[in-house]
Amino acid sequence: MPGSGPKRVGLFVTCLVDFIRPTVGFAAIKLLEDAGCLVDVPLQSCCGQPAFNSGDRRTARELAEQVIDAFASYDYVVAPSGSCAGQLKRHYPELFHGDPNWLPKADAFAAKTFELVSFLVDELGVDKVDARFQGVVTYHDSCSSLREMGIRAQPRKLLASVEGLALEEMHDRDVCCGFGGTFCVKYPDISDMIVGKKASNIAATGADTLLAGDLGCLMNMAGKLQREGLPVKVRHVAEVLAGMTDEPPIGEARPEPEKPRA
Repeated sequence: MPGSGPKRVGLFVTCLVDFIRPTVGFAAIKLLEDAGCLVDVPLQSCCGQPAFNSGDRRTARELAEQVIDAFASYDYVVAPSGSCAGQLKRHYPELFHGDPNWLPKADAFAAKTFELVSFLVDELGVDKVDARFQGVVTYHDSCSSLREMGIRAQPRKLLASVEGLALEEMHDRDVCCGFGGTFCVKYPDISDMIVGKKASNIAATGADTLLAGDLGCLMNMAGKLQREGLPVKVRHVAEVLAGMTDEPPIGEARPEPEKPRA
């Protein structure tokens, strides 16, 4: 691993952040640069997780080869998503099992890949951020972040340093929200039942804001909260840690600008 100089980080933006919530990417860059990293965003493709989860190993492998090549020159690869980070770190070596040419590349790539908040805390030793957020929040531990990447204490450690923020834990905070990538499409009724229970647990905390580290989970929960008429705002944890909360909460439209008077 790199020495004591500035860490060259390649940010893996993720598809959802790129197309749905670019603010999360900008927040990730700010957090990494504040921690002394040199950050770049190379041209990149999907991590291949949808294909992988659907059993299309050929497509998943083709995408993995593109990603590995795109990030070959960086000291670290960091993603603001436990789900995508889990695919990159845990499943890329699996895709190339038995391949003498690509497996060493996949193993080296996996070794330098991290989820954003765990990278800040576990690799860089960051224990506080310079941010303010007035309100009560609750935090959802997404499945991939928790079970594939071991992320539980790290976001809470940094949130404890945010001025004005109070954390209220929900019941079953580590239970699935029902998104599960393509699961919510294949089994919509089951997914809706699961997220319904999650929405009730979120509302029961009395928190005014829900946070998590995976945008897919956040979008799923935001949609259910809105359909149920529950007044809970939804944000990616990176936005709060970076103090970048000017963007409307997830699922809420930006107000239309006032039309000039005739």
